[in-house]
Amino acid sequence: MRLPLSFEFFPPKTPEGATKLRAVRQQLYAQAPEFCSVTYGAGGSTHDGTFGTVREILEEGVAAASHFSCIGATRATVREQLAELKAMGVDRLVALRGDLPSGYGIGGEFLYASDLVAFIREETGRDFHIEVACYPEVHPQARSPEADLQAFAAKVHAGADSAITQYFFSPEAYFRFVDEARAMGLGTPIVPGIMPITSSTQLMRFSDACGAEIPRWIRLRLQNFGDDTASIRAFGLDVVTDLCERLSAGGAPALHFYTMNQSVATLGVLQRLGWGA
Repeated sequence: MRLPLSFEFFPPKTPEGATKLRAVRQQLYAQAPEFCSVTYGAGGSTHDGTFGTVREILEEGVAAASHFSCIGATRATVREQLAELKAMGVDRLVALRGDLPSGYGIGGEFLYASDLVAFIREETGRDFHIEVACYPEVHPQARSPEADLQAFAAKVHAGADSAITQYFFSPEAYFRFVDEARAMGLGTPIVPGIMPITSSTQLMRFSDACGAEIPRWIRLRLQNFGDDTASIRAFGLDVVTDLCERLSAGGAPALHFYTMNQSVATLGVLQRLGWGA
């Protein structure tokens, strides 16, 4: 059974990157995604790029979700940006705590993503479908797995509609997290975040930064390939396709692909699954 799909992009930094991303989006739109999301830089540093990319996606006839982070923000700035997004026609947000650019203090009026979710609900009612993040392998800054689950529960109780996970390569981690959430009475849909594998150095760097586990057998295989890009991509296709098959068979409600503004790897997985348009 083909699951609902969504795709994540980041705002391009150059005119050439914007042109390339438009072509990538058109290739992925053929897969009929439920929505496409656009990331938001530390401290709102990509505000213009994020909102501009969201606007383009909407103009291309596809539902768009803006990431929306709150660290360093005030109620007044959040209120203003919510009005801006609503005027654009956005009805889905990915509400995050976010990070401040290096060298800045905490500042702002929001400490946690749950504070942001609660404020959005207070200000806009049900105008937005609110996605939040969750971490099957535990947020790297969490005091404990239990504290991490409580943080997720706080976001759900504040009004989140659904959740997207950090990427992972162990389906057992996802299913364990879902079971633990359900045991706490949290019925919110939990959508697996999928990271296609195209570069071992990039994957290692991202995973070290965000706390995503790379199973030892995958890490060793990638190291053995060295600079053999073709072998890395072929192996990555096998790994991620198998992951998606197991998630689908186990009852995942949808799949959210972290595309890295590329289409080939994501399309390869979908075609291997037999879901390609």
